[in-house]
This record gives sequence, structure tokens and C-alpha cells, in this order.
Amino acid sequence: MAKRPRTIITCAITGAIHTPTMSDALPYSADDIAQQAVEAAEAGASILHLHARRPEDGGVTIDPDAFSTFLPRIKQATNAVINISTGGSLKNSIEERVAPAKRFSPEMCSLNMGSMNFSFHPLAKRYDSWKFDWEKEYVANSDTYIFRNTFRDIETVATELASHDIKFEHECYDVGHLYNLRFCMDIGLFKAPIFIQFIFGILGGIGPEVDNLIFMKRTADRLFGDEYRWSVLGAGGAQMGLATTASQMGGNVRVGLEDSLFISRGELAQSNAQQVAKIRQIIESLGCEVATPDEAREILNLKGADRVGF
Repeated sequence: MAKRPRTIITCAITGAIHTPTMSDALPYSADDIAQQAVEAAEAGASILHLHARRPEDGGVTIDPDAFSTFLPRIKQATNAVINISTGGSLKNSIEERVAPAKRFSPEMCSLNMGSMNFSFHPLAKRYDSWKFDWEKEYVANSDTYIFRNTFRDIETVATELASHDIKFEHECYDVGHLYNLRFCMDIGLFKAPIFIQFIFGILGGIGPEVDNLIFMKRTADRLFGDEYRWSVLGAGGAQMGLATTASQMGGNVRVGLEDSLFISRGELAQSNAQQVAKIRQIIESLGCEVATPDEAREILNLKGADRVGF
């Protein structure tokens, strides 16, 4: 019997959806982001997906200076692969969104593969009071947001970062995004092997059913053959179930407080590391092995931590 490939765990530390009111565990100061990132790596995450926050009130920021307050600290404390978001904020231009990656030249970046409605406004009804003034309006008005990722936007990111030898985490929220990615490969924007993150459960994207995971995987097999590696992100309550299923299908997994604030139904997670430790325990108990950072680098053909700009 062929040996199963090791499973890469990505941990998305803070994101741009959840707000401080929703969980005391959500990190937004540089100290907390760095500490939780390092602890997640120690728990078994080989890739750390990072956004920045305003330290004074937890608001979303894509200012490269904000990233500079925690990126070097994380690199010094762990061997984990650093993955910087180019999604950032739903309200910023693609030039602004790509600026942190251009400055810091990480090993990986996320790249969304299509424009979409991207909403989390139902969360606004769950809270009677808010820690900071900006939160309620930001969440409630997300039903007006369009997450813009046009073909020109995608080409801009690919072109602007071409000299940095960055591996993209191609985030696909629906089956059409896979076809967008195939087109972009056909015109020479991206080279194999590519890394696809199947995303389920975001309002505006494909739902978090296992049937949809199988459909996305079959579609990717048809479009990319053996030219891709893949991972699964299940939002909210779908996080652990879909990650478990993906690991048994030979895929990789993503967890973290960006994607879900919970460790089990109705119970808030205490940290990112707690989520990493849980999915690691599940993966290993089912007979799979978790990849180290250097093994993840080999699997994904990354440039190495010695070539980043921080």
C-alpha cells in the first residue's frame, strides 16, 4: 500500500471578518498576533496565514507598517511558512491589497480567484453591545460588499509579485473560480504545481456540504490533473468536519480564528493553537501524519525562509 502524503495544517490567525466583540481570544495587537501565531506553529501548523489589525481597536488594516510589527518576531521564533493575505480588506484596491506582499516577499500569499458577494451581516444580530464603535456598522453593512477580484486584479497580483517567487494559495469559493484559475494558467500567469484552497460556507460562496467538496475536487482533478495540491477551509461550524474529511481524501487542511471562533458547537475556542491541536489529534488518530514546515516547503515547492524580506 502506498504511503499517504503528510497533511499540511495551515492556521489563519485573525482575518478580516470577526471582530473583538465576538471573541476575547481573537488577536489584534502585534503581541497577541505574534504569540498566537508561534503557539499555533508549536501545536502543529506548518503554514501561518496572516492579516494585520489596528492595535488600538482591532479594526482591519493592510498598512505594511502594521505587518512589520509582528512578521520578524514570528520568523525569529518559529520555522513555520509565512503566508500573507492579498485579500485584506473588502474596501481597498488591489494595489493597496498587494502592498504588504510586495514589501515583505513572503514564501506564500493568498489570492482570491474571482469576484463575489462576501457577507457576514447576519452576525450583527447576535450582539446587543459592541466593544468598539466601528464593529456593528462594519458587520451589518457587509451585505453591501462585493469582494472584487477581476481578471485584471488577478493579473496585477501575479505581475506585481512575479519577481518575488511567491507561491499562491489560490482561494476558490465556488466552482467557477477553478475555471478562472485554469484560464489564468493557460495564459501563463501561474505555473504548476499550484496550491488550491477550497473554501466552503461563506455567504456568497458554495455551501459547506461534503457533496460540494467532492464536486470541487473532481472538477479540479479534471482541470489540473496532477499539477495541483489542495486544502480545505470550512467556515464556522463546518471547520472541523470538512477538515477531517479532506484529510482522509488526501488533502490538506486550514483552521484558525479567521475561519471559525469555535472549538466545538457552542464553545468558543481559547486560541488558534487549540484548534490546531484538535485537528492534529484527529488527523493523527485516523492514521495520517502532519507535515513539518520544511516538509510543507518541499510538498509545495516553496522558495524557503531565507529568501523572504523580513
